[in-house]
Formats: sequence, structure tokens, C-alpha cells
Amino acid sequence: MATQSSTPITSSAPTIGLRKNGKNWHPPKSAFRIKAGQSTYAKRLEERKATTTMKAKEKEMKDEKQEERQRRIQAIKDRRAAKEEKERYEKLAVKMHRKRVERLKRKEKRNKLLKS
Repeated sequence: MATQSSTPITSSAPTIGLRKNGKNWHPPKSAFRIKAGQSTYAKRLEERKATTTMKAKEKEMKDEKQEERQRRIQAIKDRRAAKEEKERYEKLAVKMHRKRVERLKRKEKRNKLLKS
């Protein structure tokens, strides 16, 4: 007959006893280990390079968007200015002769070119 040993087979995990403060419902805590600064220098350089390229791309996109916005604003301003000038000449045409208004237009155009 084979005899069995009286030692029970136990798992390799250590058993944890009761807490001293009595709060056994809380999960057990591990020791505080600082994880910052644990990455390698090459990895940090790679991350910096990636962030700088990303920021450059974002800045480029932002600048393009701002440029497009300014272009649209300038087009609107130019249109309004042309409309106002046209209305002003129409008001003058009501008071004066058509040919005199045309002469005035040409004269103002010359002055405008000289100023700019």
C-alpha cells in the first residue's frame, strides 16, 4: 500500500494576514515608485522630435486658415469700397453732367495712383 504524505499542497502565492487598522475591505496598496525619468534618452529625443513636428504642422495649418480668413475679409472690404464709390458717383451724376463725372473719376483715379 502506498502511503500519502500528510503535508497539504499549497499554492505559491503568499497569504496576507489581517490588517492592523481593521479596514480589511480596502485593496492592498503597493510601495510608491516614481516612474518619471525612467525612459531612455533616445526615446525622449524621439518623443521631442515627434512633438516638434506635430506643433510645426499645427502652426502651418493654423497660419493657412488665418491667411484664408484674411483673404476673405479683404475681398469683402474691397467689394464694399467699390460699391460705396459707385453709389457716390451715381449721386454726383444726378447733380452734374455725365461727362463731367467721368472726368472727375479719371482725375481721382490718377490721384489715388499717385498716393499709393
